[in-house]
Amino acid sequence: MSCTCGQHASAAEHAAAELRQRSESADFQAYSNAFIEATLVKALFPHDAVRRNFLRAVGRRTAMAAIGSVLPIASLQAMAQDKGAIEKKDLKIGFIPITCATPLIMAHPLGFYRNEGLNVEVVKTAGWALIRDKMLNKEYDATHFLSPMPLAITMGLGSTATPMRVATIQNTNGQAITLHVKHKDKRDPKTWKGFKFAVPFEYSMHNFLLRYYVAEAGLDPDRDIQIRVVPPPEMVANLRAGNIDGYLGPDPFNQRAVFEEVGFIHLLTKDLWNGHPCCAFGTSAEFIQKNPNTFAALYRAVLTAAAMARKPENRELIAKVISPTAYLNQPETVVAQVLTGRFADGLGKVQTVPDRADFDPMPWQSMAVWMLTQMKRWGYIKGNVNYRQMAEQVFLLTDAKRTMRQLGMPVPDGANPKFTIMGKVFDPAKPDAYVDSFAIKRVAA
Repeated sequence: MSCTCGQHASAAEHAAAELRQRSESADFQAYSNAFIEATLVKALFPHDAVRRNFLRAVGRRTAMAAIGSVLPIASLQAMAQDKGAIEKKDLKIGFIPITCATPLIMAHPLGFYRNEGLNVEVVKTAGWALIRDKMLNKEYDATHFLSPMPLAITMGLGSTATPMRVATIQNTNGQAITLHVKHKDKRDPKTWKGFKFAVPFEYSMHNFLLRYYVAEAGLDPDRDIQIRVVPPPEMVANLRAGNIDGYLGPDPFNQRAVFEEVGFIHLLTKDLWNGHPCCAFGTSAEFIQKNPNTFAALYRAVLTAAAMARKPENRELIAKVISPTAYLNQPETVVAQVLTGRFADGLGKVQTVPDRADFDPMPWQSMAVWMLTQMKRWGYIKGNVNYRQMAEQVFLLTDAKRTMRQLGMPVPDGANPKFTIMGKVFDPAKPDAYVDSFAIKRVAA
């Protein structure tokens, strides 16, 4: 079916061309000046309260003059006004081959990076620990993250403390609990005592949502079941071999288990928390500080891809684009079932769930606060944590909103919306009370 202008083979290709043209023609001069100033001030004063007090005390002009006496603000702004004058053109971006990474993957074959003057190599990576290590070793310039990972790395949980930043959320929803076909008669999680489950990483929404779900059923996730880390591409094979009873994992591997007739979809994670974050696109604070124009170009490319990915009419085209060996290396029909939301569930039904996966890029800081409450709940964080400060430091909500406005995208208000998880409202203003409200927890002293 051709598009309305008659120049493209489909409406999806027309949409892609339109988004690319908008990105190329947008006027980024005013944005660039503000972006450079904000980046430098944030680098010098990483804590929001301190930064606000400083600017309130001396004023923006005085602050910029003082900073400009030691840092080349004007030069950076001049460079930023020329879209081609980026600091680093050749970049490596890591990704795990899952549909969560759809925006940053599709930006490669559809030319969104190239349109920003970037020569990007998207590098398929075996697992999340390797993603973390390659970012810490500066082998990757930016990466596909599990959204809790930048928080954990910044705090030094499981690694050397290194400030990381979340530019955008890559996907919302898009996960499932998949069980082995032999467990079709065990749909009640209360019957899962002794089960072995896989998640892709400790600091993942998968781990936190699985723990939440079984704890609500009265099981202690550290005592009544086993949770082990398995790289997503190995989950189906481990399920087939009987090494695990199930997993809370990313797609397309839930759908692939159905395709291989070794598993069934117990539930979609959107049924636990509709609109929950999963993966993110981010980089180090150091990279942003040294390469602000490059970072801005990456921002534009990934947000443009996300805008295209959010439209249902583009999903079949995107499935075709990201399924090949260089990216997901999956049957196109499997990826299409995930992205379109019309899928076989392994229980004999074909379901239609259009929002099974979505690609809302907003890095809401209340999402970060929720992740931190779960790290606290299960003992990953020891001692006190300043939830709001850490969320504001790592999740770059203001930067995301500014770039989206420049791209002509709708931008919602607020920073800390409330969420409902399994019927329970999460108020980000009361994180400690939220942690204390759970009967099953492992809060470290």
